[in-house]
Amino acid sequence: MRYDVLIIGGGPAGNYLASILARDFSVAVVEKKGSFGGKACTGIIGARSYERLGFPEEAILNELRGAVFYSRIQSFEIERKNPQAYLVDRKALERALAERAIKRGAEYYMATSFQGFRNGKALLQHLGERLEVEADSYVGADGVSSTVAKAMGAKTNAEFLSGYEVEVVGEFKKDFVEVWVNKEMNEDFFMWVAPVNEGLARVGTLGSIEALNRFLRLRRLKPTSVVEFKAGSVGFGWRKPWVRGNVALLGDAALQIKPTTAGGIVFGGICAHTLREALLSGRLGDYEKACGEIKRQISFGLRFRKIFRGMSQDDVERVFEVLSSREAREVIEGQADFDDHVKTAKALLKRPRLLAKLIRISPSIVRYLV
Repeated sequence: MRYDVLIIGGGPAGNYLASILARDFSVAVVEKKGSFGGKACTGIIGARSYERLGFPEEAILNELRGAVFYSRIQSFEIERKNPQAYLVDRKALERALAERAIKRGAEYYMATSFQGFRNGKALLQHLGERLEVEADSYVGADGVSSTVAKAMGAKTNAEFLSGYEVEVVGEFKKDFVEVWVNKEMNEDFFMWVAPVNEGLARVGTLGSIEALNRFLRLRRLKPTSVVEFKAGSVGFGWRKPWVRGNVALLGDAALQIKPTTAGGIVFGGICAHTLREALLSGRLGDYEKACGEIKRQISFGLRFRKIFRGMSQDDVERVFEVLSSREAREVIEGQADFDDHVKTAKALLKRPRLLAKLIRISPSIVRYLV
């Protein structure tokens, strides 16, 4: 068997890449699971990015037009008239993208694991049978613990965190996500409540299962009202190179993940288009350099995370005081971009009064973020 492109990993990035390549190349996708979905993923995707990338409408579960931010002792609300983000069904998203790719000519090998490379071919294990598949180019889209990345000798410098999320029955404001920042409860990350509807929400955090349990109690959500539990891992940092020879990494396998929110679907989708252009031009080596904007966003996120890790809860409270001000909320509501956090930070830091207040809290905010 021989293909132009063999994609290893049938998650959002791999399936999306297959769907935009299949009309120009012979494409196959290898997925180790027997079905799609299953990963712990809140599935909040910026509305503008979702539509620009052409993700399937049928995967959208809910439209979010605002957020309520909570610290230990205060809160503030950001609201817009139109939806700013969509909550999606991860399984439906992956499956719809795979169906789209197959209709365009891609072939799928489900319940098939990638074993490594030998003599320029991919070694696969499928239902007890060992296969050798040759391709002009290989793409590792097989997640944070990428086997392809290991096989190509990529080096990793990253912080890895466990993620825990439940779907729980309760009472929720349907079109507002909740973001809770309380380092006394979880020093590693924030906690979130993302409503599926008025009576069901996805609640989670990164760090420890104990932190999630503490938050459920604080939010007065009953553990006995949980209808689904998922766990996974995420990596914040760098995995290099993204290309070696005729092998490229995409999505979580390349750590194309926002360190600010742990989201990666949009970055993977944007880089998929960049990878497509590199394949069409026959210059696969151009792919990583052409993803410069995504690298800039990741670099910003890593600096932001460094600041967060160094802050006390008292510092968090002081930042909340600044961000809850009328001026800050007007900037966020008028200029913030759900998926472009560099743009959002610069809009805030261009306001002299806001900048001065943030400097008083921590001079490193300006040093790292400007």
